[in-house]
Amino acid sequence: MYQDQIINKLVEEKIITISPDKPYTYASGMLSPIYTDLRLTVSYPDLRDWIATDLAALIKEKYPNVSVIGGVATAGIPHAAWVAKKLALPMIYVRPKPKDHGKGRQIEGRFTAIDQIVLIDDLITTGGSVLDAVKATSNEGGNVVGVASIFTYYLRDTKQNFVDAGVDFSPLLTYPELLRKEKEMNYLTADEYDALKSWHEDPWEWGQKFN
Repeated sequence: MYQDQIINKLVEEKIITISPDKPYTYASGMLSPIYTDLRLTVSYPDLRDWIATDLAALIKEKYPNVSVIGGVATAGIPHAAWVAKKLALPMIYVRPKPKDHGKGRQIEGRFTAIDQIVLIDDLITTGGSVLDAVKATSNEGGNVVGVASIFTYYLRDTKQNFVDAGVDFSPLLTYPELLRKEKEMNYLTADEYDALKSWHEDPWEWGQKFN
């Protein structure tokens, strides 16, 4: 497994950045001391191969009968392709909504009702977009047995959203793991670690001090 190498590279290449004093604003309006731009991982051959290797191993462990790998548009598509190649499996990908021309497809690629599909996304915050992809695949007759991701913040709402949807979720890296590793590797000062841990325990409360 390449967990340490992956985390090192994510930090060294500033794919994961922290700013406890000047927090980032997410699309939801949430303030956060950490920003993760996993789209940048495609630019680093060694990093993307480590990720694909570990994702492939994770998927085979958690979903041994997987028969189709799916990518969630757009950031999940390249990683799904690399994982599908490593596992020698067919691949599909899921758009946020059906095309407005041609055959109006939302899902590209072929699968059957007996296939066991695992969908891949890069980053999962609340799980909303990937759960929409699960629903779209199910509506087309697909059987999604699980969702995998490179990273998740693993907030309380995230866990509950997957439970409520009845969808199994297997992330490669979680926020608590990242925080622990960064502390062990001396990437964080004590104050930075406390701020990042406090945010994870209650993101909205943590952000109140900046309003």
